Amino acid sequence: MKSTGIVRKVDELGRIVLPKELRRVLEINEKDPIEIYVEEDKIVLKKYLPFGQCAVTGEVLKENEKFAGVMLSPQGKAELLSALTNGK
Repeated sequence: MKSTGIVRKVDELGRIVLPKELRRVLEINEKDPIEIYVEEDKIVLKKYLPFGQCAVTGEVLKENEKFAGVMLSPQGKAELLSALTNGK
């Protein structure tokens, strides 16, 4: 696990603020659902993706398929392939 060097205090209601830099890098926006789980002695926060949601487009379609461990819609596959072949 990579350390960010950022430390935050828990407030009286048990809340912490996720730094803007982390939210931007992880593409976490206001109102986005966050999954909270425990791994051994660590609390892990992860942007929640509903089952079957495309990692590229966010679409939840019956046509979505897992490819190399990532859920992709037909449009998501096309966008990913285009980005890989065009180097973007």
